Amino acid sequence: MAEVLIRDVDIESKACVYFDGKIVARMCYRKDGSRFAVGVVTPGCYTFEVGDREVVHVTAGEVEILMPGEKDWERVVAPGVYRPVANSQYQVKTEGIAEYLCEYFKD
Repeated sequence: MAEVLIRDVDIESKACVYFDGKIVARMCYRKDGSRFAVGVVTPGCYTFEVGDREVVHVTAGEVEILMPGEKDWERVVAPGVYRPVANSQYQVKTEGIAEYLCEYFKD
């Protein structure tokens, strides 16, 4: 996903703050009711809980991800995409700052 201008959305003013402020995001809502988050990941290793199906676009920087049942980390460089499994946990790590846009889908 290349850099895009996001238009015609409602954005929550309160930030979603995770891991003592090491990951910060804002929830956004489209007019059709779909939602996505735009955020920043600082250096570290984090475990995420996934509910709804997600598509994560790395929009700046790079991350490594470890999906459930996998042994090897996968490198994702902007503009890259990864798709966590719904109702699971996965790990993300980065040595630098990375930015992302995470879309949520109810299936």
